[in-house]
Amino acid sequence: MSGGARIPALAAVLALLLLPLAGPAAAAGGPVVRLSASQAGTGGSSQAGTGGSVTARGSGWRPGTLLMLLVCGRATPSRGVIGGTNSCANGDGRAVTTDAHGSFTRKLPVAEPPVPCPCVVHVATVTGAKAEADAVLQVAGHPVAPLPAETSGGRLSILSDTRLTGSGGVLTWFGAPPGRTLEFTAGNVGTSPLQDPVFRVGTAHGVFAPRWDEQQWHGTLAPGRKALVRLPVELSAGAHGGYTVSLEYDGRVIAEQPWEVGRPWGVTLFWLLLCLVVPAAVFRAGMAVVDRVRPRRPGGVRHRRLPHPASRPARSRTSGPGPAPTLPWFTPGSVPGDPAGRLSAPHHDSPTSPPTPTPKGPT
Repeated sequence: MSGGARIPALAAVLALLLLPLAGPAAAAGGPVVRLSASQAGTGGSSQAGTGGSVTARGSGWRPGTLLMLLVCGRATPSRGVIGGTNSCANGDGRAVTTDAHGSFTRKLPVAEPPVPCPCVVHVATVTGAKAEADAVLQVAGHPVAPLPAETSGGRLSILSDTRLTGSGGVLTWFGAPPGRTLEFTAGNVGTSPLQDPVFRVGTAHGVFAPRWDEQQWHGTLAPGRKALVRLPVELSAGAHGGYTVSLEYDGRVIAEQPWEVGRPWGVTLFWLLLCLVVPAAVFRAGMAVVDRVRPRRPGGVRHRRLPHPASRPARSRTSGPGPAPTLPWFTPGSVPGDPAGRLSAPHHDSPTSPPTPTPKGPT
């Protein structure tokens, strides 16, 4: 082999040796998602009709991370998804968990989003630190509309993770509306100042769509400056369970924060006591009514009260026994028609007295 032939051969060997290192180097730039080449359309994008499917392959993600794949409209990789998940076909999304190398492969059905294209396959983390990536997708037969023009001048960017501060009080334990404060650090990366920016704060329970509330931050953010923004967040009375607080600015969801709201156990305790006290009170009232309308027994009394000890006659302890009771002897004349008392009780002679002689009359 000549010297001229050895140089291309050595170059080919070096290229093969350096090829495996190209993947980690590319992955170091951030998470990436690509669609299957068999469905590639014009301009490097993928094209598929409703009812079909595309295969998404990702790399550069954190290992063991749960991801959500959605087909979204009004979106581009440079501007992201305008309108957040409200612009996506949420009912046809798919979930996938990355492997030990931060890669994944998942087949995703093509569905029409609720807004016109341009469309993308949006991949975002479900738990942990927020990360997302988009791949352009052309949905055949779906309408296409131009995106809203970008506002010139100031551009707001979130420089720190959002957090919820504050805690509930005693009234919240009894069903009062729970409230928190959404805090984050915002910076102006544009060329002109931002004055009194208006945010939209949404609260969503479970899989339901968020309820949005406009919140205006009063202040001026100069170019290259940052500031701490605090926005109040409040739920309805008696709310409990898992909630998600979303932050939207300029038609784009820029942050999401989970919120686990405890159950108002004071309300449960109140109803438990009510179920015990009310039946007891009704039972006592019913027994009182029955006691009043119940008829008396013959010869008896309904209520017997013993006399007070102070009203009883005092018995003298120093006096001796009283006189013996006398027998009720009949006295003469006590019987009608017997003035002489012949019908009175017979008189028994004493055994010691002599017998009374009977007078004899003349014969």
